[in-house]
Amino acid sequence: MAHTDHQTMRRDLRREIAGTIGVLTDDHDFRAMRRYRSFSFDDHATYLRQLEAVLRARAAEGTHTTLALFDPEDYAAYCADTGLDPEAAASRTRFTAELAATGATVPYDGRPLTDLLPALVDEAVRQATWEYATTLLSRLGPCPTCGEDIGRAAFTRASDLVVRILDTAPPGDRHLVCTVSGPPDTLVSVLHGEQDPHGATRLDEAEALEFTSVLALGLATRSPGGLVMRVSATGTADRVHGWRLRGGALEPLTASEVFDAYCTDVESGDIIPPESGVDYREPPALGEEGTAPDHRH
Repeated sequence: MAHTDHQTMRRDLRREIAGTIGVLTDDHDFRAMRRYRSFSFDDHATYLRQLEAVLRARAAEGTHTTLALFDPEDYAAYCADTGLDPEAAASRTRFTAELAATGATVPYDGRPLTDLLPALVDEAVRQATWEYATTLLSRLGPCPTCGEDIGRAAFTRASDLVVRILDTAPPGDRHLVCTVSGPPDTLVSVLHGEQDPHGATRLDEAEALEFTSVLALGLATRSPGGLVMRVSATGTADRVHGWRLRGGALEPLTASEVFDAYCTDVESGDIIPPESGVDYREPPALGEEGTAPDHRH
């Protein structure tokens, strides 16, 4: 009887243990892992099918599982830095535990991997973009005129602008895209805002942080770029507003400029037919502060 009670308690405790699985999302990464003899899979499709079966089984047992993006190059560097044997399964487990704490992850919620893996890749891109923008902001240092930290001041100003954009937008769900051109790289960030029945806008905190950081970088470095917002509401045409990012400020685009931007292919420059049921409009005034253009952070 005591032995049965111990088994029951251990089974219950196992259900309390959350787990993380590092996932090889594409063929390139899968082929890179095949150089290790201890990695037993030969086919990426088979690997994903078996992984999905394990995830379903764990979910059926009531066990929570998180998916992490497993990068073979990062794994090799991790083993080199820590002195771990990259052939050992225990080394992959330790690396995955590090990913759970610091890397991009998504919870397994029963959806097929064909839906979850793109979300995991998007999360990894979002996190990398945020880290890159934050690093560049931190390197800007103090303002030579007033001594204020340029990156911190730009982030504060960008946060205020995002709030104003959302507050002045017409009712509906909001989809914002901010682009900041390099050098050295062009950064693109997306922010989704869903409006609840009471009119409040719900934002993903991590998404908002990345978006604000990218906008702040554009403001602080006076890099060219733009910000576009699309508002969707039931029973009305979608509305599209836009701003040009220039000289450390957001300049509203006219309705015709927004139309031209939306109906031009970014890569080829070819004209794209306009969408039906979409209104291209000049954005509401944001009431930007009267800081002199030669002293914007």
